[in-house]
Parts: sequence; structure tokens; C-alpha cells
Amino acid sequence: MTQHSVFVIDDDQALRDSLLMLLRGEGIRARGFPSATALLDALPEEKTACVITDLRMPQMEGAELIRHLSRLRGEAWPVIVITGHADVPLAVQLMKEGVVDFIEKPFDPNRILEAVRGCLSALERQEVESEAREEATSRLASLTPRERQVFEALIDGKSNKEIAISLSISISPRTVEIFRAKVMQKMQVTSLSMLVRMGLRCAEV
Repeated sequence: MTQHSVFVIDDDQALRDSLLMLLRGEGIRARGFPSATALLDALPEEKTACVITDLRMPQMEGAELIRHLSRLRGEAWPVIVITGHADVPLAVQLMKEGVVDFIEKPFDPNRILEAVRGCLSALERQEVESEAREEATSRLASLTPRERQVFEALIDGKSNKEIAISLSISISPRTVEIFRAKVMQKMQVTSLSMLVRMGLRCAEV
């Protein structure tokens, strides 16, 4: 499993260092940046990461950074906002744009850790699901054209008799049963429900 990074962006060095110490003390890989432009200029290559950013910063404010990151990384980089300036309309707007949490200063360290752990857990779930989709797609590619037809008919809920009738050439339900067994074997599933779930994963790719 990937160890996801946390990037802390705040022009207040003392606060930034405090957050980095807090996160690293919990075994979380964390890196700090003094400004939004500093992060963007040295944009890390991590496909997934959690971002903690202040809103009020020189050069580029946090809200603009969030929009940049949304275009560049999307949901793969969830953002937590920390701010000393309560702004309810802005908070609502940013939450609609994908910010996962909005925390006012001064904050309880446990509140930050709870938010970060929630982001990291979500990234781990996304990673597991992504790997499952890739594996399902790889197995699907191993099917012959006839097996693929049977696979698609099965996940559409058709019976062996209905599949036999629907295929372009006439085959018996018994032959469909043989194809069905091959499909189950190649897709590495033991039940129709597992096959349907795998079919749904393939559809998401």
C-alpha cells in the first residue's frame, strides 16, 4: 500500500513547523511549503496526497491554490483548509468545490489529525478500488470473443437459455454452461454476484 504524503502550505513558519512535527510524530510523511506558489513551482509528482493549506497568504491565496490543484490533481489530492478568518460563505463555496474540511485557528491538534487520517483512509480505499478495477480489466481482456458475449449476457441477468437464444449462432444451453464455467474461471470468481461486481468495476474504467 502506498504511503501517501501530506503537504502543508502556510506562510507562518512556526505554525507550519508545528503541523509538520505533529504529523511526523504520528508516522505521517509530511512536507511543508511557505506559500502556494512554492508548492506549485515544485509540484510534487505524487499521484495522490493530502493538502493542508491556509487561506490568507501573500502572492496567491489558498482559495486560488485550491482551484489550481483541482484542475491539476482533482480528487486525488483532497484539501483541508485551516484559517484564522472565519468566512462562512467562502467555506461553503470551497466545500462545494471539493474541500474536505474547513478548520478554524486556533485548532485542536487532534482535530487536524482526525481530518488528515480521514483523507488518507479515503485515498487508501480509492487505491484498493483502482487496483481492483485494473485487475478486473486485465482478466476481462483474457476472454475470447464468445466468452465476452457470455460474460456480458450474464451480468445483464440473462439465463443460460436466454443467452443461447440471444447469441448470433444457435448454441445449446449446455454449451452456454461450458462457456459460463470458463468465464468464471478466467475472471477468478466463484459466484454470479462476484462476476456482476467485477463487471461493474470494468465499466468504470
